[in-house]
Amino acid sequence: MKTTVTSILKQKSAGIKIIMLTAYDYSTAKLMDEAGVEILLVGDSLGMTMLGYPNTLSVTMEDMIRHSSAVARGAENALVLTDLPFMSYQTSVYDAVTNSGRLVKEGLANAVKLEGGRTFCPHIKAIVEAQIPVCAHLGLTPQSINALGGYKIQGRDEACGKKLIEDALAVQEAGAFALVLECVPSDLASLVTSHLSIPTIGIGAGAGTDGQVLVYQDIFGIYGNKSPKFAKVFADAGLVIRNGLRDYIEETKSGAFPDEEHSFKIDPDIMEALRDFVKR
Repeated sequence: MKTTVTSILKQKSAGIKIIMLTAYDYSTAKLMDEAGVEILLVGDSLGMTMLGYPNTLSVTMEDMIRHSSAVARGAENALVLTDLPFMSYQTSVYDAVTNSGRLVKEGLANAVKLEGGRTFCPHIKAIVEAQIPVCAHLGLTPQSINALGGYKIQGRDEACGKKLIEDALAVQEAGAFALVLECVPSDLASLVTSHLSIPTIGIGAGAGTDGQVLVYQDIFGIYGNKSPKFAKVFADAGLVIRNGLRDYIEETKSGAFPDEEHSFKIDPDIMEALRDFVKR
């Protein structure tokens, strides 16, 4: 059954945790969809995980559209949520609506996500009025990394905590259907969750949110020992892949691969005729 904005809201009401993971390509999306992941986040984190950028700031609309459409083709049941990249919505409400429309039309997204609180409520409201669902994102907002001074826990002092609560209520009022809380103290995230009617999805925000999201490379140990504190390796696929690569290299260099099992046959008489042909 297809996950929708409505079904996500019902999960919060029923106390059923919401499962979200990042996805950036067709094959991974297909695996996650078959496993039952409910929301596939095509995050601008693809700048780092797929394109090798040092942060998310260089990601373009074209990058997001290409990866979003690939994920959407692999998602039969999951809701596809795609990030608006840096400077695709900050410039104006018009740009926010136009680029959200592109993510839906060209990127085949079911909903879009943007970072920021009260400042971007007019943008959220306008996108929602254009019939495009919006997920907000507060706490550590990677597109603001230069302003924040690095990847730091957010909301630890009283003033910042109050601002986060006010921003959460504001984006809900503006029409956001869900809210991602990133790198927020767990008690604060639980407090925000309890005061919202829309679901919260945590990443580094403790167990009190309505759901969880992680970068799939982190849960599969793709980068070895580089996983952040809040991520857990659920299956060390990185180790399996690295061992498989070593075996492939060794067997190819030794001549053990390909063997008879992995080779194709030809009729001996035809082969003999071909040998005679090349001797002429």
